[in-house]
Amino acid sequence: MMDNKTSLNNHKPNNQTNGTANGNNNNSKYPGVTAPLLLTMPKPEDYELTRKLEERLRSYDLFETEEEMTKRINVLSRINGLVKEFVQKVSEQKKMPPEATAQLNGKVFTFGSFRLGVHTRGADIDTLLVVPRHLDRTDFFTTFVELLKEQPNVEYVRSVEEAFVPVVKTKIDNIELDILFARLALKNIPPDQELRNIELLRNLDQKCVRSLNGCRVTDDILSLVPNHESFKLALRAVKYWAKKRCIYSNAMGYLGGVSWAMLVARVCQLYPNALASVVLHKFFYVFSQWGWPKPVLLRNNSEDYENLGFVVWDCRVNVSDRYHLMPIITPSYPQQNSTFNVTTSTRNIMVNEFKEAKEICDNILIGKLEWKDLFEPLNFFGKYVHFIMVVCSDQAEWIGLLESKMRMLVQALERQPAIKLVHLNPNSFENILNDNPRTMWFIGLDCDKKKGLSIDLTTDIMNFTTMVKNTASNSFKNFSDDMLIDIKHVKRKDLNQFLNEKDFKKIVKEKIPKDKSKRKADENTISSKRAKIDNNSNDSPNNKNEEINHSSNNIVQSNNSTNDTLMKQVEMDTIEKSEMPSDIPFLGSSMNDEQNLETPAVI
Repeated sequence: MMDNKTSLNNHKPNNQTNGTANGNNNNSKYPGVTAPLLLTMPKPEDYELTRKLEERLRSYDLFETEEEMTKRINVLSRINGLVKEFVQKVSEQKKMPPEATAQLNGKVFTFGSFRLGVHTRGADIDTLLVVPRHLDRTDFFTTFVELLKEQPNVEYVRSVEEAFVPVVKTKIDNIELDILFARLALKNIPPDQELRNIELLRNLDQKCVRSLNGCRVTDDILSLVPNHESFKLALRAVKYWAKKRCIYSNAMGYLGGVSWAMLVARVCQLYPNALASVVLHKFFYVFSQWGWPKPVLLRNNSEDYENLGFVVWDCRVNVSDRYHLMPIITPSYPQQNSTFNVTTSTRNIMVNEFKEAKEICDNILIGKLEWKDLFEPLNFFGKYVHFIMVVCSDQAEWIGLLESKMRMLVQALERQPAIKLVHLNPNSFENILNDNPRTMWFIGLDCDKKKGLSIDLTTDIMNFTTMVKNTASNSFKNFSDDMLIDIKHVKRKDLNQFLNEKDFKKIVKEKIPKDKSKRKADENTISSKRAKIDNNSNDSPNNKNEEINHSSNNIVQSNNSTNDTLMKQVEMDTIEKSEMPSDIPFLGSSMNDEQNLETPAVI
């Protein structure tokens, strides 16, 4: 448990200034595309709330013990030793001189949650294997995989060569690893090799650049965060909250780990002196009102750029980038949108969750609620009456393919005029009706009865099924007819036929009213304030700005706690007007969030 004398006092950034800062040009003391919004130092109640937040997270058994951490380090050490053996073995096969071969080496880098220091117990380790220029990806998927299989305590080794970022998945000593591959245009890889130099990307193929991007982005996030302790604890809380609220999955149209990390990092830039409890509250406050599709950037693209011929996210140049719904841009060249998979429905779901979480945090700050209330799991099956159930046979490759394509089914359903919202639950479930293992996903449908009482989804479902099977037959070496997929409509009252007792109990915590009018009311009682929030979200931006501007002149220099509500308005006014860097146009004024964008058909 961290105490006030150690970690909590470790929150201070390198350069501290009291007061507030605003404007379009960033103070060079602080990272970010704008100056910080608030530089006041923590109050005693902030320390107490942060202590309680960490206690709550520890109660969920999220933190590893020293023994478990040592085990991870030992596994990584084994992999690093295996890399040297791999490099030298392939070098011998390619007839390199023995004296030169003995000096050759590769290196293993980590990235993702493990590198950021926010991994949970049982989480996998994202690793990157970097080798000299005379080795290639074929050697990685043959020789290295063979060596890996020969290691003791290896449960499985799976190669995914056709993925957007090719990967080898393995499990050693009960620790899962995702191993990427990249070769650099170097004769050898020294022990002190780093990856942040852009010149290392010169003349590399796209797959190597994508593999290197994970490490480069992770290192840049850490370098652009002014307060590591607050960042790590707040990110742990955000990731756990997102998983409990069923909005953690990049493949299925929500946000993945790197996207959540960049959002938290941006808030840390805006409030560099804040403790984790304040960062968490400000996180929901900022992004519940963010002007999507305005992009989130940790730094301007020009700060890390070299014209090496790779495509960079830039809505001024690339027309397709203007249709991204929730852009969160990686800070490393070549800059990319980490949320390409987000759909209209998944964005609306996440924004609503931000708003509800912000209301909860407001009540936590005044003592009406506790941190445990923020981490309440989503009652997904209680929110909707109609569901689409996707069932597939239990084969790892087949399940992975469906997970990566499920968002396309969501996009097809979104185009139905009578469907207001398509809510895909990223968590899978076990089928209880069949002796053969089956995996299931559920999609909740919020239907608009005014536009029709019956909806024909036959064509959408058939097109999706055909597309998935065609992709599998072209991509899988061992594709067979026993790779099954079944999609059907299920009503909430019939879910007990498919879910096990534990999952079904979550549905019947509250009695489901039989009367249609009461049932509609039941769907809207998940949060009594959601209707008010949704109505406010429909107000025009001009009206909001007028309300904020009305009091901004007199409040911006005030730090009096009695004016906290008005101060929040001023902060949000600063975000809306100056958060957007001057070299990237804000497209919100020219794009209606609710309109159907003219994108190519996905099915």
